[in-house]
Amino acid sequence: MSTPIRDAASGVGILLRGFGMVFRRPKLFLMGAIPPLFTSLLFLAAFIALIMNIESLTAWLTPFADGWSEGWRTTVRAATGVILVAGSVLIMVVGFTGLTLALGFPLYDKIAEDVEDELGDAPPQAEESIAGSVARAIRQSLTIILITALVTVPMFFAGFIPVVGQTVVPALSAVFGGWMLTMELVGTAFDRRGLRRLKDRRWHMGRHRMLVLGFAVPSYLLLAIPFVAVLVFPAATAGGTILARRLIPAASAPPGPGRLPYGAPQPGPTPPYPGATPPPHAGGTPPGAPPQYGQRPPSGGPGPHGTHGPHGGNGPTPPPTH
Repeated sequence: MSTPIRDAASGVGILLRGFGMVFRRPKLFLMGAIPPLFTSLLFLAAFIALIMNIESLTAWLTPFADGWSEGWRTTVRAATGVILVAGSVLIMVVGFTGLTLALGFPLYDKIAEDVEDELGDAPPQAEESIAGSVARAIRQSLTIILITALVTVPMFFAGFIPVVGQTVVPALSAVFGGWMLTMELVGTAFDRRGLRRLKDRRWHMGRHRMLVLGFAVPSYLLLAIPFVAVLVFPAATAGGTILARRLIPAASAPPGPGRLPYGAPQPGPTPPYPGATPPPHAGGTPPGAPPQYGQRPPSGGPGPHGTHGPHGGNGPTPPPTH
């Protein structure tokens, strides 16, 4: 019986299973670690620049506190700094995922393909050009980053609420960030099954929220640690493929052009069975029925008056007499 706690634990298990699958392939793991290493260096430089300028940024964001007493001004600007850093980390983690997937597109496709092959029962790859696939992936990643940035704004202001801003808001950031991160990580497996819209991913994820969050939140927290993400990202990619297979039953994947849905029975000859209706005759007349007006009887077959004469053989059938 499925329970929220069991589903969340299963989600954590999917991430651990992803670690096991990539660590058994050292070459594939090392190849998958190169893009996140490059992206980590870029984001680390941006994060260091943020920390070094955090004091001036918080002062610029809170000009209303200039005339306050020292204690209140320091408290408000310290809280602003914490929220600013948390929001930046949220955007960076989600943006990190999208940028890394775009940079390492062939490598992560290979990881996902290996996972599918090992688990078996994988559908055929849906047809799409490489250029079209990359363009769509970048467009969807930018959409996810934009949504994340928009949600960060109310979280920023909620951070000013005493106690709530220092407890509830960081927890919500991890939940929301992990959810958006997972929308990126399951993308390759969804695309393979012809589910190429963000709405498709959101719908299937929404049906198994606790399973998704059990995978998403620890993935988000690990990817938020600089350079740990280099080790985590290949495993999270493999885990995202495993999770997608759990979210999408085989028979629910939509058909590609000219093929039945994956897992549906394939067409073939229907064996005869008692009581079956015989197929219609090619000429439109069932076998054994008298020929219609203007039709020839079967070659060599008897006419209405025997096999000879004007009414038999291959001669034309006369019009009925009244």
